[in-house]
Amino acid sequence: MRLAIASTVLVFGLAQQALAAKPEVTVDPGGVPPEALQSIMGAVDAITRLAEDQDGGEVSRLRRRARDATLSALETQGYFSAVVDLEVGSDVVGETWDITIDPGERSEVDRVYLEFAGQIATPEFAGRVNTLKEEWPMTQGMPFVNDAWHKAKTELIDSVSRKDFYLARMTASQATILADEAKADLHVAIDSGPRVRMGEMTVNGLRRVPRKLIERYIKYEPGDPYDQDLLDEWQQALDSTSFFRGAFVMLDDDPEHRYTRPDGEVEMPLAVRVTEAPAKRFSGSLGLDSDNGVRVEGLYRQNVVFGEPIWIETGFGVDRHRQRAFYDVHFAPNERGYHDSVGVLFNHSDIEGLDTTRYGLGWKRSQQRKAAGDSRVEYETQWGLIAAYDKTRIEGAESYEVPSLVATWQWLRRDVNDKYDPREGNLLDFGVGTGVTLDKGEPFHRASLRVQQWWPVGRRDVLTLRGEVGKVWSSTSRLPEDFGFRTGGARTIRGYKFQSIGLPRGDAIIGAPALAVASVEYIRYFTESIGMAVFVDVGDATESFGDMDLAFGYGVGARVRTPAGPFGIDVAYGQRDRRLRLHFSLGIAF
Repeated sequence: MRLAIASTVLVFGLAQQALAAKPEVTVDPGGVPPEALQSIMGAVDAITRLAEDQDGGEVSRLRRRARDATLSALETQGYFSAVVDLEVGSDVVGETWDITIDPGERSEVDRVYLEFAGQIATPEFAGRVNTLKEEWPMTQGMPFVNDAWHKAKTELIDSVSRKDFYLARMTASQATILADEAKADLHVAIDSGPRVRMGEMTVNGLRRVPRKLIERYIKYEPGDPYDQDLLDEWQQALDSTSFFRGAFVMLDDDPEHRYTRPDGEVEMPLAVRVTEAPAKRFSGSLGLDSDNGVRVEGLYRQNVVFGEPIWIETGFGVDRHRQRAFYDVHFAPNERGYHDSVGVLFNHSDIEGLDTTRYGLGWKRSQQRKAAGDSRVEYETQWGLIAAYDKTRIEGAESYEVPSLVATWQWLRRDVNDKYDPREGNLLDFGVGTGVTLDKGEPFHRASLRVQQWWPVGRRDVLTLRGEVGKVWSSTSRLPEDFGFRTGGARTIRGYKFQSIGLPRGDAIIGAPALAVASVEYIRYFTESIGMAVFVDVGDATESFGDMDLAFGYGVGARVRTPAGPFGIDVAYGQRDRRLRLHFSLGIAF
């Protein structure tokens, strides 16, 4: 008797467990397109998750809800006469739901009626209304999809309200579905209200930064028509100055602050709200790499000096090969985005027998901009002018001193999916420079080109190809240290010491008149953050391209993606030196 009762309880428990399990769902789509099937599966999956841990009565109700959810999902895709059957079965795992769909005919857009009221309906804006109607995306014969319908309405009211008509609103929105005829008639009514003009500007949040900085970028006359694109440009310009943590430019929509003009149009104040960046900031970094050993850098920055919209930066950097210190004064970008700075520099380097000390005074102008529209392409342009005095000691050869004046121009185009860890895209960097020795009037010139391309392979892997060429034309043998070309090391030709490939002079390696470097690298990522690289680097820096004896370096390495950017460690064999070398870098900001 006890055994019979126990068996009954066991069977009942297994039955309850089967009912509590998530049903296995099979859908026969009946020819619906993939985007409609995806919507259906999402709706049904949400119901089946609710079936877990429910009793039999509740599961029965969920079956009806799954069928209703399938019908609703079909309607969002334009199927308003669909027939859905849900059959319940079971297998060794538990309950099964077999859903069969007969979608019927998909409804298509038939008639579209866009109605405009308010000042936009006057003859002055007839051309704009016609453009809005022509750009309406849901035209006759297109499938009626709910998401497209909502998106079209949102874009329409946005197009009206972004310029002139800040107070525009949608007064009617209706889609009439004729399921038997598989047609949809659409009606949208927009009331633009009166034209809105920008009134006086109010600024909140200024403490140290002078108001004239705001007025440098936001230039208009009270009474000018409202244009959201202009407000966005002004806001972006303020954000780019680095004087602010945040900047917002908008219309003050408080009804009490509005002014109704005699012609019925409305003026609304322009409200600018900013949060200033810290007045002073200290930062530093500690790094270690195979080329330069331990590297320490420090930076001090002060915003707003003597009440003027300028900032100063001063800092230092020390590693095994270089020591430098600088003091720069930065001016706020102008209306065209040009950022000017002037500064003084001390720099000392001792690399491969070439010991150089530089004192310099310079000016730099830079501009960063994006391509039009939604393009991810970015451009950076830099102009520079530096007067310098270099003391150059060459181990085993005659040393020299040279005062010089050098002008430079650099143009960079970047089109990548990620600025700091690209996987797809390309980069093009072109620069030219011209200078003269100030004591003897000897001219010298330089040009360089650097290109890099990334190709994604599979879901994670990356193939990279990079190349660089450069050429110097000179009437003097006393070139400034940074004007000639040297290569070798972690970011150039791996397998060789840092800047050990160049023009031999005495016991040192000095900058050469010609440079050519190329590299191909393939990274195989085993996870989203850990991978392995194989690479081949090749190049030379010498008297001329015809004299080049290419140095090859090839090897393998590890790659780790971190929040601060990719970290790499490479083991490379330099064919010319017949040596293995380790290349790596690690940095910490503080």
